[in-house]
Amino acid sequence: MASELPPTRRVVTGIGPNGRSGFVADGPTAAVKTVAERPGYRAQNVWATHGNPAPIADRERTAEIKGVMPPKNGTVLRIIDFPPESKDPAERERMMRATFSTIYKDAAHRPETGHPGMHTTERVDYAIVLPREIYARMDEGETLLRTGDVLIQRGTNHAWANRSDDVCRIAFVLIDGKF
Repeated sequence: MASELPPTRRVVTGIGPNGRSGFVADGPTAAVKTVAERPGYRAQNVWATHGNPAPIADRERTAEIKGVMPPKNGTVLRIIDFPPESKDPAERERMMRATFSTIYKDAAHRPETGHPGMHTTERVDYAIVLPREIYARMDEGETLLRTGDVLIQRGTNHAWANRSDDVCRIAFVLIDGKF
């Protein structure tokens, strides 16, 4: 099995009572979700905004995020570690079903459209591949994304397929949207 990547270090800034900037938090993300049936899969909510314009001095609220959607008119910065997919289709489907029943309950899960991880959400995602590589799958086609590549996902039916031997980490900026 591929080795796990280290937890994400989150450093948060703020303005103190004296009006000067400083660091208010420095450590691993607190809102981490895993799926027992999918070893190596880890979703870390790093920060969330609740409103637009974003309330700059808002407190840390990532624990309030349930499922995959950002707050209404808000955003979520999420880091996801995708372990290599099982080569066995039945095992891959079992792992994806567990992921959707555990974490992604609010996504429109559409495995019948070509991959057991296919889903649609009503949002815009900026997906930035950090280390390694992963395939972005759509209803019509797929493309290999490598370290540093960025995908703009605009409410489309999609899935992620890690066919490598290593964990792939992606940073997502999730923005509440509407069709």
